[in-house]
Amino acid sequence: MRALIVGNSDGIGLALTRRLLGEGWSVVGLSRRAAPVGEAHVADVTAPGFPAKLAEVGDVDLCVYAAGVGELLDGDDLTEQTRAFEVNLLGAARTAEVMLPRMLAAGSGHFIGLSSLADTVISADAPGYGASKAGLTAYLMGLDLALRKRNVPVTVVRFGFVDTKMAKSPVTPFKISTDKAVDVLMRCIRKRPAVVSYPRRMAALTGTVGPALKWASKLR
Repeated sequence: MRALIVGNSDGIGLALTRRLLGEGWSVVGLSRRAAPVGEAHVADVTAPGFPAKLAEVGDVDLCVYAAGVGELLDGDDLTEQTRAFEVNLLGAARTAEVMLPRMLAAGSGHFIGLSSLADTVISADAPGYGASKAGLTAYLMGLDLALRKRNVPVTVVRFGFVDTKMAKSPVTPFKISTDKAVDVLMRCIRKRPAVVSYPRRMAALTGTVGPALKWASKLR
């Protein structure tokens, strides 16, 4: 089995790469810095040449979009908020644009995108992060509705706080380890659900357990 992980030089992407390699997968990684394991390539998801880099990867059984950024708001300079859209949403969309047609042509495959429980939160602290994740969640859910029937499911994983450099809030309730996050992803790889929200206790506190799944089920 062959996987592509976009954003695997650290955090969840790196931990997932190591787990997949340990289970016998061949893993290709694309990141701004080369990952220390697997077949590593340097690529910036916001660069004009990124789609060409993706095309060079070839066919894969699994594609995981794990790249993500999120910075606190500086009202005098919104550059980082714009970059959140470029990385979190447009980078994922460009990855899907290249990889999903290949999977459809092969008649199989699985695309996973890492979103966030912040996708329902209106935030004054990091508005670009929450909004970009909201767009990612909605887009991937729509793709799944269209493509699952063609044997190419699309899964969106909505994590809360994970112990990575992204967890910048001074308060991080129910924070999980990267290993636990990978446990969740491995279950997703095996079961191929449409949406996973984890941890469920945090999703319940923010009122986000169930609504996305209920919305998707009504449209199926």
